[in-house]
Amino acid sequence: MSLKIGKPILAVSKFLFFVLFFSNTYAQYVFPSDSIPQKISLHKYTTIANVGQRNLEVKFVMANFTTLDPVQLQTENDDLGFTQNNFWSKTVLKNPTNATLIYYLETARPITDLVELYTIEGASGKITKKISGDAIPYSKRSFDNRKTIFKIEIGPKSTQQLYLHLTSDGEAIKIPIILYSAENFMTLISNEQLFFGMFYGILVIAAIIYFFFFFALSDKIFLYYSLYVFFVGLLQFALDGFFFKFITPNAGWFSNHAVLFIAIIAVFLSGKYSELFLKIKNNSRKIYILFNVAYGLLIALLLCVIFIPSILLFSYILVNVLTLVFLILIVYSIAYLYYKRKPVDSFFTAGILFLITGFGIFIFYNFGLLPNTFFTQNSSKLGTGLEVIFLSLSMSKLIRNLKNEKNELDRIALVRSEEMNDLKSYFLSNISHELRTPLNAIVNLIDSISSEVQDDKIRQNCQIIKYSAHSLLSSVNDILDFSKIEKGELKLEMNQFDPLQVLQHLKDNANRIATEKGLRFEFSTSRIIPDLYGDVTRLQQIVNNVLNNAIKFTATGFIKFTIDSELKANNRARLILTISDSGVGFQKEKIDRIFDSFSQNNSNNKRKFGGLGLGLYIVKTLVNMQNGTIEMSSTVNEGTTCKIELDFDIVIQEKKEVVGIEPVVCDLGGKTILVVEDNPINQMVIKMITKKWLNTTVIYANNGQEALEAFKINQFDIVLMDLQMPVMDGYEATIAIRNGEVGVENANIPIVAVTADVMETTKQRVKDIGMNHYLSKPIQKETLYETVKKLV
Repeated sequence: MSLKIGKPILAVSKFLFFVLFFSNTYAQYVFPSDSIPQKISLHKYTTIANVGQRNLEVKFVMANFTTLDPVQLQTENDDLGFTQNNFWSKTVLKNPTNATLIYYLETARPITDLVELYTIEGASGKITKKISGDAIPYSKRSFDNRKTIFKIEIGPKSTQQLYLHLTSDGEAIKIPIILYSAENFMTLISNEQLFFGMFYGILVIAAIIYFFFFFALSDKIFLYYSLYVFFVGLLQFALDGFFFKFITPNAGWFSNHAVLFIAIIAVFLSGKYSELFLKIKNNSRKIYILFNVAYGLLIALLLCVIFIPSILLFSYILVNVLTLVFLILIVYSIAYLYYKRKPVDSFFTAGILFLITGFGIFIFYNFGLLPNTFFTQNSSKLGTGLEVIFLSLSMSKLIRNLKNEKNELDRIALVRSEEMNDLKSYFLSNISHELRTPLNAIVNLIDSISSEVQDDKIRQNCQIIKYSAHSLLSSVNDILDFSKIEKGELKLEMNQFDPLQVLQHLKDNANRIATEKGLRFEFSTSRIIPDLYGDVTRLQQIVNNVLNNAIKFTATGFIKFTIDSELKANNRARLILTISDSGVGFQKEKIDRIFDSFSQNNSNNKRKFGGLGLGLYIVKTLVNMQNGTIEMSSTVNEGTTCKIELDFDIVIQEKKEVVGIEPVVCDLGGKTILVVEDNPINQMVIKMITKKWLNTTVIYANNGQEALEAFKINQFDIVLMDLQMPVMDGYEATIAIRNGEVGVENANIPIVAVTADVMETTKQRVKDIGMNHYLSKPIQKETLYETVKKLV
């Protein structure tokens, strides 16, 4: 009886063991339903099989994966060693949510020869192939990035299998399996750009400076050092995937061997520079011979790589070994010189120690002896960067010893380099302010010239200049709005406006540009459209971006712009804007992505048609903020139609005001204006505008302190206040006035902020400190007069 019971128990035990074993081996990653993660390492859910030299098809691998002896990945960046074998991995993803999840999969090193990703949809079994690697032309990559990146889309309530195939020509293969959300991926790219910019910037500056010193001092040590820095940077450039992307995008024999060639040359130059700097030939004959033997081995390896293809598998191992040999030789040379009490520059020693540490860690990382971290991944860059800095210091001392005045040139070059970096940072952080100041002068001067001359040709040229200035301003606004959108700071400002009058300027500009391009521009409005209440600036931005896109992507044919309206309940109206073109169009499956940031149908269009790639993304955001709708329909090579619907409150006709029309006479009736502005160009613009105002006195102050002093001897009716000024800025001056420091009678004087800073935080701060109004540059003369007239 016990025997009969024991057999079923044994069978159940075997079944449970089988289920537990294989559920662990082929576990799937299930996305959480409550909070979608930003970054996921899938190594715990990935198994990999080494299939040797066999070239297998994905269907065979799918059917026989368990027979290939797969093993689970142990770390986030498992090392598969220096190999030419083929590897297949399997990962299963499950999306239990009701939304389509979009992630970016990072795997393999940028210099891996071939990486193929096969995605299998759980329900349909559809197989989709994506490809990357540096053994194929860059244009054939499924995703445009220097790294091995694939875009993954997982449908709602679905399961997706990922089969990954990797192979290389003997390089060390790493296999991270990391998913990034779109936001996290953009952050990663931004951080990498900052890090790479600093690293490569240091190397380029050092290489160029010391190359010039070679010509100035005719000492070949400077040539070797400059070339060494250049090739070390080029090696990192190749390892990071930039060399293949920008220099050899068509792949081929040289592209496949570039890392080896550059590494051999860099190691040779490192040894030659160190040998000359330490004067090895004069200090030790034996060490000098060892250096020459090492040079011979490097040259032999280079020739073998060129003429003996079969040695390629071992070449990557040998170049790493020879790098260690040279590092040991350099360290031994320094130790020998210290032992013999011969002078050795301390900066040179420190630089070599940083290089040894950085490259030593990186080589051990390549052999799989160290874990995958940011430090180990970038140890060679950190070591090289610090080495270049310290070796540059040692070279500075050498220059001073050879020629004292050269040391001063080096200091100036270093200072200028730092100034350029500071200037770049300053420019990026103040782009709006610095561009709006000259645009303020351009726009207003062109208006003045256009109104004063009679020559139609000059007037036409003025209109072209004015449009170009507005186009530049639009691009600046797009960049700033993109930043505001990302930070959630974009806000709407409500005013009443006449839609036809507001859109007339945009229509005229679009008509002129289309006509110059040889396109037919059609405009129509089917009925009387009432005055509305809403954000007129954002409406103009929406229409302008869509019209510009239509013209940009249309080579021949027509542009059609239609304005319509429908009356709604509760005294509201729906504004319907339809823009059609006969341009290049786009595929239907790309409609969902056409509103993504930096999307212009495809990357080739960015080069062919230009632009920032932000227009439709901003349009979609602005339409959504106003609870509107936008519909796109398109046919490739036939054209695109964009239909936008926005609901606004109707302005009651009895309260209708005429906006944007310059009065026949601008008369303030004896009022005095204090203009606080440090920029002479902006002062000139205001003088040009206000000189036509009757019975108006304008006094200028160059900063907030001068403005406070001006109140002691003058009586003012209104203040036009810039915000960014030396000595005392506009914020401080306004606070002082409101606190009664220029007299209690002036504490409530109207103050208007006139600034090139259009950030939402600035607008809010202006309100918080008690300013009455806000005007952004470039200044519109009609708007300025209406604002001043209203407040005084």
